[in-house]
This record gives sequence, structure tokens and C-alpha cells, in this order.
Amino acid sequence: MLQRLSVLFNRRLRPAPFLAAVAQHNDFRWPNLAEAQSFSLVYQQSPWVYVAVNRIAEAAALVPLRVRRLNGERRVEVERHPLENLLDAPNPFLSRFELIEQTIGALELTGSAYWFLAGDEAGVPVEIWPLRPDRVSLVPDPARYIRGYVYEIDGQRIPLEPAEVVAFKRWHPASDYYGLSALEAARLATATDRAMAEWNRNTFGRDNGVPAGIVQIKDPVSDADFERIKSEWRQSYGGPQRRTAFLRGGGIEWQNIGLSHNELDFLKGRLANRDEILNVFGIPVGLVSENSTEANARVAERLFIERTLWPKLVRLAQKISQELLPFWPGDCVAEFEDIRPTDQQARLDDIRTAYPVLSINEIRQRYYHLPPVEWGALPVGMQAQKHNPEEESAGERGNEDLSSISAKAALDELARWERFALKRWGQPDSRPFQVRALPQDLAFEVSAGLLAAADAASARQVFHAARERLAAPQKDETPAA
Repeated sequence: MLQRLSVLFNRRLRPAPFLAAVAQHNDFRWPNLAEAQSFSLVYQQSPWVYVAVNRIAEAAALVPLRVRRLNGERRVEVERHPLENLLDAPNPFLSRFELIEQTIGALELTGSAYWFLAGDEAGVPVEIWPLRPDRVSLVPDPARYIRGYVYEIDGQRIPLEPAEVVAFKRWHPASDYYGLSALEAARLATATDRAMAEWNRNTFGRDNGVPAGIVQIKDPVSDADFERIKSEWRQSYGGPQRRTAFLRGGGIEWQNIGLSHNELDFLKGRLANRDEILNVFGIPVGLVSENSTEANARVAERLFIERTLWPKLVRLAQKISQELLPFWPGDCVAEFEDIRPTDQQARLDDIRTAYPVLSINEIRQRYYHLPPVEWGALPVGMQAQKHNPEEESAGERGNEDLSSISAKAALDELARWERFALKRWGQPDSRPFQVRALPQDLAFEVSAGLLAAADAASARQVFHAARERLAAPQKDETPAA
């Protein structure tokens, strides 16, 4: 028993034994590059695919990328890291926006995206060139998993080393080396929508205003008259895509055998295709629907940022950290700026909880990302006790209802506080204002707003918002009869 435990705990991990089998399995399965070209054609011809991919790619390209140095559990931002300089000007013909836009767009359309790194004599990247995914093939390797890449254009195959290429990909359940695009998952809905749009164009295009049907000639006619009637009919009502049947018989009768748009429920079908395509790409319908209210659009935008855009940015940033940052010394990571919307009320409650125990500098840094000030070293509560030991507890005064406080006294005190704050703006040892008439929650929000204010104009906005809140309950009051 002891011997078995000894073997168990002394056992070392071995290299992955299946890499050779995976490489051999994929060695004869080169990707269908023509399929990637067809995805590009769909992007050019399908309006909803174009809208979805552009919304995602352009929104991602607007988010700044930061490089932060790891210091224990803390992450300290590095000013103008070489990677940031490289991304700002990836090559002489591309901007940072265009590079990120192309990368995200390729991931959405093909499931894979590639950067080629051009280096200097020291082997450090000095240029980034995005590669078209429909021209890139991956070469498996039994030992290293990836031997390299082949870039094929006009029959010319250019080999690329693994260190020269940064490969981004989405997860594909049936492929070891290539990603699954959202467009491939939406293939059926996209093809259906394009077919319906083409049918609609043919129906209302030139010479196609009459629905398909049958012309029955009831009276006996000669072959020459029959051909003349057909020619005259098609010349007047037909066209290259018109299908009209002619039957000989007595008289002439028109029979409509086509289906109307109402019978096909055409518009609802196209809306269903639109919703399916947008849902596959992660675009909430509320962002594009003409019937969305402002509240629905706001919720849709939040869902888009949190559940669609942010995971794509994290995927991109982690790959950049893994493949690009090791070219420069230092333990750093790349992160996109966190653009996820926050719950303002929850954030305010969090600040209120931290208010008695954190210093002004800590509140400024944690919640507002502002630099410290000389007068913000002590907790807010301790500063109030230091400068005003005789002042009453603010909590006992602030629990009164706003309706029970004299509006005029509160507004007068707010005006005095504004003059007090602006007069002492920027002074290192300014004492806190003594609040007597204002309710506690409003006084707290004014204090938090002043901590976040960057200049005197921002401070005036804080007091302006507070005055509006004080005046709001009075607007709905009507004088008693």
C-alpha cells in the first residue's frame, strides 16, 4: 500500500501523448479556402450580416487597449508601453482602428484571424500585418502541434514560421485547428433571407409586375396565331424571368396560380430571418428595431456590451498577452478598458458603505480613478471629527424625510455649501462643510460628487443637480383650496 502511494505521489506529468495523432489526423485535411471566400460574399450581399458584423467590429475598435504590469495581486498601468505604440501604428497603411476592425470582422465571418509580425534585427515586432483567413492554411506538427502556416495567393505558397503569426480563433467543436464562425451557424437563415430578397426583386423588378399564371385560349386558333398571341403577351407583360403557361381551347382566360405576399406572410418571414441572424451574432434586436422604446434600446445596448462585445475583447486581449507581450521584458498583461456599464445605485451604495472607513484618496482611486490629493489621507469620518469635534452626528439629522425639512432652508444651505466649496477649491487643508438642514442621502451624494469633480465647473454641476432634486418634490404640489 505504501509503495503504491509512493508511486502515485512521485509520478511526474508527461507531455500530451495525443498530439502526434491529432497532427497526423489533420495533416491531410486542409481547409476549404473557397468556403471562407463564400462567407465574404455573404457579408457583401446580406444586409443583416453586414449590420451585425460592422456593429461588433466597429464597437470593438473603439475600446482602448492598456498594458498593465503585474505587481503581486495588483496591476499597475504602464505608460506608453511599446506594444501600445505598435498597435497605434501597426504598419504604414493601417491604423489601430482598422487593425482591430479587420481582426474582429474576420473572426465573425470565418472563425479565425491571423496577424503576421514583421521584426527588426533584434527580433522585436515593428509591424503587424493582418492576413486574409481565406488564404491561410495551418501545417500540423506531431511534436510542436503547429509546424507553421502557408499563405497562398495566386498559386504561390509562402511558408510562415509559428513565431511570426498570431492566430486568433473561436471555438469549433469539430476542428482542432480552425474556428467556427457565427455566419456558419446562421447559414440557413442567411440563405433563406437572401432567397426571399431575390424573389422579391424578381417579382417587382422590371417587366415582372404581373404575377405568374396561365393564359388559356378557348377558341381554336392556328399555330401562327398561337405564336403571335404568345409573343405579344410576353412582349407586353412578360420578361426573361416570367413563367406563363399557354393552353389552347375556346376563348382566352387568365388564371392566377401564384401566391400573394400576404399568403406567403412575406414580411413576417423576413423579420424572423433578421431576428435569427442578429441573435446568432449576439446583436439584441432592440438595437435595430424601429419599435424599440428608449428603455428597451438602453437594455439592449447593455446586453450587447456585457454579453457580446466584452467576451470578444477578452479573447483578443488574452491572445495578445500570450503571443505578443513576451517579446518585451517584464511581467505584463494586455487588457481592454472595461466598458461594461455599472449599476449606479449599487455603486453609490458601495461608496456609502466605504465612506466612513476609507480615506478620500482611497475613494478617489478606487471608484473614480483619480490621483491622490494632499488633504485626503484620513478617513472622511475622522477628518470631520478632527475639524469639528462638537458637530452633531450626521446620521441623526439625516434620517428626516425630505418633506419635513424646510425647502428654503435646505436650498440656502446648499448655496452656502457651494460658495464654501468653490472658495476653498484646491486648498490642501480645507475643513468639511457643516451640514445641518440637508438630508443625509443628498449630503452624501454631494460629497461623493465633489470627490469625483475634476474642476470647479464640475463641482457647480454637482450642486446644480442637488438643487434640482430638492426642487423636484415641490413641482407636483398644488395649493389647498
